[in-house]
Amino acid sequence: MIERCRQIISDWLKGIGLQLKPEKTRLTHTLLPDLSEDGKAGFNFLGHHIQQYRVGKYRSGKNTYGRILGFKTLITPSKEASKAHLEEIGRIIKKHRSSPQAELIKDLNPVIRGWTSYYQNSDAQTTGELSKQDFLTYLKLRRWAKRRCGNIKQGHKKYWKTIGNNNWVFATNEGEANPLRLLLHGEFSCSSTSYVRVKSVKSPFDGDTVYWSTRLGTHPEMSSRKAKLLKQQKGKCPWCELRFQEWDVMEVDHKIPRALGGKDEWKNLQLLHRHCHDEKTTLDGSLKSCSDQRKHIE
Repeated sequence: MIERCRQIISDWLKGIGLQLKPEKTRLTHTLLPDLSEDGKAGFNFLGHHIQQYRVGKYRSGKNTYGRILGFKTLITPSKEASKAHLEEIGRIIKKHRSSPQAELIKDLNPVIRGWTSYYQNSDAQTTGELSKQDFLTYLKLRRWAKRRCGNIKQGHKKYWKTIGNNNWVFATNEGEANPLRLLLHGEFSCSSTSYVRVKSVKSPFDGDTVYWSTRLGTHPEMSSRKAKLLKQQKGKCPWCELRFQEWDVMEVDHKIPRALGGKDEWKNLQLLHRHCHDEKTTLDGSLKSCSDQRKHIE
């Protein structure tokens, strides 16, 4: 069936003067290498390598019926992507052979932050890829320090500091005006298992502002404050504990009413249904306080 699909696609592309690129088109099995054309399991896509591995029942994935599959899917940075990232770090370090340490850190941090943010929903952390990148980066910085100080012992003493429980932080001196430290790859990671898939029936253009605001924390048709509260509350109204629906009217409420001394700050805000907001306002004493204030003014 898959072979037939490839043939149909090839025939269709010929009609518009295009063809499948052989080196980028192959039939592969994500678990069994013997069933792949080139004898390699898994495939690369947009800098990620996707492959399944045999594991025990306690680490195994499950199907939609909850049955153990006997394998687990891992999504990691591809070898090519990891190599290119390390080469970019090496290029920056080489460019700053004679620059102050602060300038080197300023150039490295955005690269590390951007790369790890791109792979934050992969299994790069659990497979040790991020730790590997940190170690290989350290080796490059070690050579950089040795070249400047003559020996690595002096280099360590000058360029690596103790911050908290970490004795090996590449950082400038605390006494400087704006002390800087090198970011670690693992600081931005999470896991592919923590990523919540988009519902198959959902589209960013379907008009469901509640769903997309809850998921992304932003939506062009909703104020940023409401959208962020929706995401923080995971789409639920804390008063009635029911999920917001796309037709609901939502209002921002102060947990401690302003009339009772509550501040207009983030930790004092929550998003409620309009009817829940009305009910809370009736019960929390803010209406009485406002009435007393009006009488006092009169």
